[in-house]
Amino acid sequence: MSSFVPILALLAAMLSFQVGATLAKTLFSIFGAEGTAALRLCLGSLILIVTLKAWKARIDASNWQALLGYGITLAGMNLMYYMAVSRLPLGIASAIAFLGPLSVAVIFSRRPMDFLWVGLAAIGLLLLTPLGGPAQNLDPIGILWALGNAICWALYIILGKKAGQQHGGRTTALGMTIAALIALPIGLHQTETFMLDFGLVPLVLGMTILSTAIPFTLEMFALRNLPSRSLGTLMSLEPAIGALAGFAILSERLTILQALAIGLIVLASVGTAISTRSREIKAVG
Repeated sequence: MSSFVPILALLAAMLSFQVGATLAKTLFSIFGAEGTAALRLCLGSLILIVTLKAWKARIDASNWQALLGYGITLAGMNLMYYMAVSRLPLGIASAIAFLGPLSVAVIFSRRPMDFLWVGLAAIGLLLLTPLGGPAQNLDPIGILWALGNAICWALYIILGKKAGQQHGGRTTALGMTIAALIALPIGLHQTETFMLDFGLVPLVLGMTILSTAIPFTLEMFALRNLPSRSLGTLMSLEPAIGALAGFAILSERLTILQALAIGLIVLASVGTAISTRSREIKAVG
């Protein structure tokens, strides 16, 4: 399979996730961050269980560990990300969280060219944070939640790749079901009820499909078909997409410095795609 297919799947997943996150942010005043994350995971798991026929998966003593770890990190990643963006702009929260996949890219890199793309992504990340420009009054609790999300994100890449190899396309449905079971009591503790006004149903369903069903299915496909170093660096687009989505939908404005950071991150992602394709052609030749 050409590497461009999983690369395009990963890009589509990130775009869908960030647009879904902007919709979710509008629901925080009703359900809170934890409640919105739990609602999204529960509805998303139901959709995926039906569409992917998760009941046909075979789980035994030899393959449940990675799946459980994947589900736990998926729950942590979703809860902490929503708790971070409830206190921080989307672009900033995504940039801090990107320390997770960036760490994976560094750990798994073996060629000098890989470090070049990681370095460009790191510079872009730095420019997207307050360290790269004028001081901003960022919520320290929000920063801690974003850092926690970064840790879960790194583990998600590693465990998700292993679980995906063992359970194939149904991994997302199984992992999200585990994540929903973990997040549900946390969300209910905050909101007490998930009763919806009829007018909110389209918004909730749109958030669920865009930020859960679509992105995690596409991301699992990418996890199974791309090397970890390429995944880590390609995911550098996440803060850029988050910043653009926040600007376009939530009017979270970008500075010139942040626009420059986005350009560097896009360059790193394109460079990774080209390097992956070049190695693939040499391997075939």
